[in-house]
Amino acid sequence: MLVIVGYIVILAALGGGFVGGGGHLGVLVQPFEFLIIMGAALGAFVAGNSMDIVKAAFKGGTGTLGGSPYTKEFYLELLLSFNALTSKIRKEGLLSLEDIIDEPQIDTIFMPKVMKDHHLMEFIRDNLRLMLTGVEVMALEELTDQVLETHHEDGHAPVKAVQGVGDGLPAFGIVAAVLGVVHTMESVGIPPSELGKLIAAALVGTFLGILLAYGFVNPVASVMQQRFEMSSNAFKCVQKGLLCCAKGLSPTMTVEYMRAMITANLRPDFFELEAQLKAAKNK
Repeated sequence: MLVIVGYIVILAALGGGFVGGGGHLGVLVQPFEFLIIMGAALGAFVAGNSMDIVKAAFKGGTGTLGGSPYTKEFYLELLLSFNALTSKIRKEGLLSLEDIIDEPQIDTIFMPKVMKDHHLMEFIRDNLRLMLTGVEVMALEELTDQVLETHHEDGHAPVKAVQGVGDGLPAFGIVAAVLGVVHTMESVGIPPSELGKLIAAALVGTFLGILLAYGFVNPVASVMQQRFEMSSNAFKCVQKGLLCCAKGLSPTMTVEYMRAMITANLRPDFFELEAQLKAAKNK
């Protein structure tokens, strides 16, 4: 939502300043300049990335128009879910999870906001299966570290691809401007008023390239990077919870270790968490 607000502010500031200085917005409407810049940028984007990265980049880019799923409420549900998980293990043993990991009953432990994150749930399920096989804690930690490293590489690729488009747009703007100058030079015999319009159209190409890069594409790449870091933090928080389960720590300590992994602006405070745990226990 803030991305849309930012776009509106950019357009309002540019349009208002241009018109206020005596300019005419009509001269900025150059669809063919826009076609050259965006078409070339899109072609380079597709040519320079695999189809999986292209799909992930479009999905991530459009996802920035909405809110992040990683809110304080999400982390509160995650902590409550691991409290229920460790309590079940402590009371009934690790083998008690065997019948629910791959069954619908897993929603009796994990709460809705956590269940919606399919990649995170897959990470939880896979490592719970390993714990059921009796894997050692050190081996589990090493394995989850490797999974998180791979997750980081996979998640950063779409962000890097979008950043590449943003970095290339000013150059494509120059290309469009050069093509406009070429067209202008072959039209030197026309009246000066018409020649001036061609020169203005050529300059708009440079303007559009820079505007699209720094005003629209690069901010999306920045938000994608922030969302990816938030996703990585959720995975690290879950990793800590799983390792605590494997070590046999109490539900209270497991939840506190996990809470310490959450960034300050999203971390539920001690009393808020305690109240939610008491309410869950009473249920």
